[in-house]
Amino acid sequence: MRSIWNGSISFGLVTIPVKTYSATDRTSSVSFVRIHEKDGAQIQYRKICELDGEEVPNEEVGKGYQAPGDDTIVPITDDDLSRLPMPTAKTLSILSFTDPDQIDPLQMDKAYYLGPNGAAAAKPYALLREALEDHRKVAIGKVAMRGRESLAMLRAHDGALVMHTLLWPDQVRPVTGVAPEDVELRENELTLAETLMDSLGELDPAELHDDYREAVEELVTAKLEGEPVAPAASGTSGAQVIDLTAALEKSVRAARGRETGAESGSASVTPLRGRKTAKKATGKKTAAAAAPKATGGRAKGTSAAKKATAAGTSTTTPKKATSQKTTSKRTTSKSAAKKTTAKTATPKKTAAKKTSKKSSA
Repeated sequence: MRSIWNGSISFGLVTIPVKTYSATDRTSSVSFVRIHEKDGAQIQYRKICELDGEEVPNEEVGKGYQAPGDDTIVPITDDDLSRLPMPTAKTLSILSFTDPDQIDPLQMDKAYYLGPNGAAAAKPYALLREALEDHRKVAIGKVAMRGRESLAMLRAHDGALVMHTLLWPDQVRPVTGVAPEDVELRENELTLAETLMDSLGELDPAELHDDYREAVEELVTAKLEGEPVAPAASGTSGAQVIDLTAALEKSVRAARGRETGAESGSASVTPLRGRKTAKKATGKKTAAAAAPKATGGRAKGTSAAKKATAAGTSTTTPKKATSQKTTSKRTTSKSAAKKTTAKTATPKKTAAKKTSKKSSA
């Protein structure tokens, strides 16, 4: 990387010469040039003087200060700025050390890597880095870069020192009038929201990428090759959420499903956690229903058959059906009993006949 600023860190009576490197790269983001739609030619920007209307070359472009609400422009030269009392012009002066959570993220502006400038700076550089890591603190100071003074925060990161330029407190706008007031939240809604937060898990930075940039690159490639442009996939609808609790519950189930699917690898079906409990309960009910069969008692079996008949079910076993058939033969002289048995236990009688035929065979 190319150094963009050379200076030093003032740490008490210790001076650490450093080189500054840009920690971020925004060139990979999507950017467009302005063109003339009529002929596709790129539009150029020229510096034009408002008085004579002529183009001004770069060597004649200077600085000027215009006070807010005033049309007067005061010329400022580099010589004027060099005579200003600015002790932080080439030095990052550390003022204090504080906990990282005391710094409002709204104040963070740009990030720079700081590296030691020369062999003599290696030891004090490493000392400050280790002290920040062990003490879990960040350093707050002031530095002047590119003609202006800024607050700065130093922290240890991945074996190096990182400097974040900070906005001044009066540059952060108040939040007045932004957030809603007097919103009532139910306890189950808050619980579901926290459950969803836990279910989403941790973020893997390796999985983050710019989908929009990839789509633009595919669009450009298609246009260069003369291919038709694929229609954009429909995104999620912006409909208003009516039932917040139902939406949270559905989100929790979806998040848990993704989590289970990631653990199982190539599994195509992701079971919900609640299904295992339901299966166990069903097993218990099945065992309980099979208990009367295991007793072998005639009275218990007959009672179970009567309950099944009253419920309108037809799940009678062959043993019960055989018992009913025998009872029916003994009471053939009672026509009323025959009619009642025919109406209420037709499926069981049919099963009994099938069982009798099998026994005869």
